[in-house]
Amino acid sequence: MTAASKALVLFSGGQDSTVCLAWALENYAHVETVGIDYGQRHRIELTQRLIVLEHLREMFPSWAKKLGQDHFLDLGLLGQISDTALTRDTAIAEADVTLSDNALPNTFVPGRNLIFLTFAAALAYRRGIDVLVGGMCETDFSGYPDCRRSTLDALQSALSLGMDTPIVVATPLMYLDKAQTWALAQSLGGEALISITMEDTHTCYEGDRSQRHAWGYGCGVCPACDLRAKGYYKWHGQL
Repeated sequence: MTAASKALVLFSGGQDSTVCLAWALENYAHVETVGIDYGQRHRIELTQRLIVLEHLREMFPSWAKKLGQDHFLDLGLLGQISDTALTRDTAIAEADVTLSDNALPNTFVPGRNLIFLTFAAALAYRRGIDVLVGGMCETDFSGYPDCRRSTLDALQSALSLGMDTPIVVATPLMYLDKAQTWALAQSLGGEALISITMEDTHTCYEGDRSQRHAWGYGCGVCPACDLRAKGYYKWHGQL
């Protein structure tokens, strides 16, 4: 098996990374996953990601044959140096409220994707993998500069130069809105993948899994829930 037939997916257990994992399983002969603890204040996604993996293996035998090792990285230092609503017990701002000094939402974790992809590249290098898959998107996003394709192109170049081997950062959701992401999930895995997305994936910034909505579990009011819900209803032609 050549390196080009392998991919490593940054897998958080959220909607986007789950769709990216399904996409990778359709496009590569061997797929591994990596979860990351970065000191996030809600640990529920670290639990849900394992449930999603289990259900993908159970419900998609052809994908299970391709799905290899799941890795876990402890990058808790990022949480120690980040003063954001995702790593501190701080109120999450509404979707249209930004930090006054740099116009970024208070859920922005500086350097997160840059650090994630750099460590993932080091892991992939050891595993003989040269494709990294991430759920970054600049269509429906909160203005995070490390989600832009231009940022990732620059990082891809730096990683390739620094490791003296071609590294590809694949972002299948980059130009899709959330409704199109729901549609992609259905096209990849039908109602079974939609069911896993609604029942098992976790997106809510508040870590709330006590409330079940048409689109899945969450508080229903944070920016992440709002985006997921609007995408779901748009996909169903209700927006």
